[in-house]
Amino acid sequence: MRLHIWINGKEYTDEVDAGMPLLEYLRSKGCYSVKRGCETSNCGLCTVWMNETPVLSCSVLALRAMDKRITTLEGLQPQAEEFGAFMAKEGADQCGFCNPGFIMNVLAMEKELQDPSEDEIKEYLAGNLCRCTGYAGHLRAVRAYLGRNKN
Repeated sequence: MRLHIWINGKEYTDEVDAGMPLLEYLRSKGCYSVKRGCETSNCGLCTVWMNETPVLSCSVLALRAMDKRITTLEGLQPQAEEFGAFMAKEGADQCGFCNPGFIMNVLAMEKELQDPSEDEIKEYLAGNLCRCTGYAGHLRAVRAYLGRNKN
């Protein structure tokens, strides 16, 4: 079937299998930040933005993205690097496997929520699993990042 899509601002038209997950299509286009972690839509590693909204690309068929704009971590490098520095400073960056999906959600949360409480942060990021940490460093990094422009 024909798929027409924008990935990180670049337009693509391809023939794809009707059952192909968006994750596989994105990886075939060089978006290696999009990772498969659990295959059950529970870990958040495959998070991308579809028309500015976070989605789990392992559970979305590529054809569902027809005529949509997909953003991956590759399309948000400056923002991702800035938040990544906060993660490193707070000790939240251990193995780094969960970072792409986590960063995608933090950047989406920043756009969506104004001055979120800790409970709102935890709720927004609940679908991101990290097997290395207890999330304390992650929360410190998120709070520091979100508060970086406050006086």
